[in-house]
Amino acid sequence: MFKKILIANRGEIACRVAATARRLGVQTVAVYSDADANAKHVAACDEAIHIGGSAPKDSYLQWQRIIAAAQATGAQAIHPGYGFLSENEDFANACAAAGLVFIGPPASAIQAMGLKAESKRLMDKAGVPLVPGYQGEDQDPALLQREADRIGYPVLIKASAGGGGKGMRLVEKSEDFAAALASCQREAINSFGNDAVLVEKYVLRPRHIEIQVFGDSHGNCVYLFERDCSVQRRHQKVLEEAPAPGMTEALRRQMGEAAVAAAQAVGYVGAGTVEFIVEQPGGYEHPEQMKFYFMEMNTRLQVEHPVTELITGLDLVEQMIRVAYGEKLPLSQADVKINGWSMECRINAEDPFRGFLPSTGRLVKFLPPKETTDDKGTTRVDTGVYDGGEISMFYDSMIAKLIVHAPTRAQAIDRMRDALNGFVIRGISSNIPFQAALMQHPVFH
Repeated sequence: MFKKILIANRGEIACRVAATARRLGVQTVAVYSDADANAKHVAACDEAIHIGGSAPKDSYLQWQRIIAAAQATGAQAIHPGYGFLSENEDFANACAAAGLVFIGPPASAIQAMGLKAESKRLMDKAGVPLVPGYQGEDQDPALLQREADRIGYPVLIKASAGGGGKGMRLVEKSEDFAAALASCQREAINSFGNDAVLVEKYVLRPRHIEIQVFGDSHGNCVYLFERDCSVQRRHQKVLEEAPAPGMTEALRRQMGEAAVAAAQAVGYVGAGTVEFIVEQPGGYEHPEQMKFYFMEMNTRLQVEHPVTELITGLDLVEQMIRVAYGEKLPLSQADVKINGWSMECRINAEDPFRGFLPSTGRLVKFLPPKETTDDKGTTRVDTGVYDGGEISMFYDSMIAKLIVHAPTRAQAIDRMRDALNGFVIRGISSNIPFQAALMQHPVFH
């Protein structure tokens, strides 16, 4: 096993990785920016190295400094967490060149899945179902218009290099296509430096269901079932649960096998997520009508990985570290079982009563519900902040992840509602009232 790893991230995911590393007897190195000098993840690690200014471009995205910090402290490997450098193939290659193990997939897998259009062509060859659409290299506006007309409206224009809902436009009729395309391309070039787009059928009554996959360097790959991430605001996930409501065993197996095929097509190693759009024209009452289509593969650990951990009993960070060290996966597909139901609410620093405006400042009071595990389930809080700490303007708005596990979905909802009611945050606004309202909503039930 590694003796020491560097965690190239901050906040709750850095604390999460540090906790598992400590349990495995692995020493950890934190990196931090000016704004994070007193951050929780710095105290959670055995050593800490300052790497630059508060803005990510001056610190957490400065991978040359991060590699230098790993070398200076004698770290053997780097865990990138999620966001920042986690899906940066140049960083993965630079780690290898420096003699460091990148705790993630090969750079070739990151590259293959990095562009939506190219990854979809690859998935088509692997036999993974795709949303009807156009993913070609020819970006002539007249051709794209013809393809949209062929697919049939409504269609979705998506930036090929995009993510997080940026560079995406819904077009409901042919005469609106040209203006929407130009707008989408402008946003794509500003956000990603690449204005290539793809055009897809807009799936009506969609659900966002993703499959957790895990591969090792010995050719083994399993799927760890699904997560439903359909509850979103502005294309950003708000609440996730596992397993997915209304999922049939047949569809679960089909989606799982398709996800494994996608991972094996790129020689995937480590934890990854294959995201699908699921069409259910007949609603929950007719699960037999559900169809699934590949959207993209996230070549990293996901924010919502705890719900998979709680229904499978696996520590995904531990398995990432072990697989990166060269160990085999400890289980086969037949060994993986679903136990109970889990949900995760993202507690964000934003004001739901003022259009979800960001909220920054000092946490005058931060009192999360007590973490417990008993015969009725589990309540877990993953966070990178503390009572009296600061919510900075420089980083993601997430304060914490509140995760529960219970024997049934109804019991998980009840446990989450109780946990939200017991979560105290003062000094800044949070979306807890919004999450609590979701827990009461009849459509969600």
